[in-house]
Amino acid sequence: MAEIRRSGTWGSALTADEFTAIRSAGFEPVGQVLGAAVFNIGYVGGYGCPAAMAYGFGRYPGYAGPYRGVTAVSGAGTLGSYAPLVATMYQARRTAIGRMTAECQELGGNGVVGVTLSIGGFPAGGLEFKAIGTAVRAPSSTALKSPFTSDLSGQDFAKLILAGWVPVGLVLGISIGARHDDWQTVSQTRWGSGNTEVQGFTELVNDTRHDARRQLERDVAAHGADGVVVQRMDIRVGEHECPVQEGRKDHVVEATIIGTAIAQFGRRAVKAAPPLAIMSLDPQRRQAARVRLGQ
Repeated sequence: MAEIRRSGTWGSALTADEFTAIRSAGFEPVGQVLGAAVFNIGYVGGYGCPAAMAYGFGRYPGYAGPYRGVTAVSGAGTLGSYAPLVATMYQARRTAIGRMTAECQELGGNGVVGVTLSIGGFPAGGLEFKAIGTAVRAPSSTALKSPFTSDLSGQDFAKLILAGWVPVGLVLGISIGARHDDWQTVSQTRWGSGNTEVQGFTELVNDTRHDARRQLERDVAAHGADGVVVQRMDIRVGEHECPVQEGRKDHVVEATIIGTAIAQFGRRAVKAAPPLAIMSLDPQRRQAARVRLGQ
């Protein structure tokens, strides 16, 4: 970073439109910044059936299974949920974001825009978490103790600033929900069931999404922001054999919400538009108007 500063040049991940938009808001790019972390995923939680761990499934010898399954979400922290895995995913992403922010500070930036968060397999094992963005600064401003981070594009960042709002930081909402394949879901997904809602799957998706939204709201509050503008909402669905009951499956849903927490720093007075003068192209109407005005 010191070498980049001495060079007097800067790099970025901005398009030409983004660059001009950022300049119009009084900012300039100072360099492309990167943060990365490779994590090994060991204990993920959820090794047992979520219904079993959370609600006592299979507690009696010969017990065939619950009459109706339940959904266990990571945010509830119940035994059998994927809370340890979610905690690791938060830690890995925040580690990558923190290292990216440190590079921004070394370049003298006020914050990072256009951040892209990605996850990919690492050849030697584990998962690589990356955060890449462009550090920007306002030439007349002082260095911030903690630079902001944002996944907004350059155009959206400029619109936000000109409207009296400022990005505070990237916020995350992550949840993993699991549900045992009970008698009801099995009967509703059979060939002869017809067109019918699979209520257990609906509950699994809804509960997981709602839990991710709650986690996002907590992250926004922790940043001291007024609200959040969301850029990405992803959902992944999978299943695996239930380790407790042979022939049944546990269905797993992962919901991720990523956005930028924002705060208002000023209100701009909106000036009323001046009256618009309209001149008719009809000569008779123009003559009538002159008569009315005594001209």
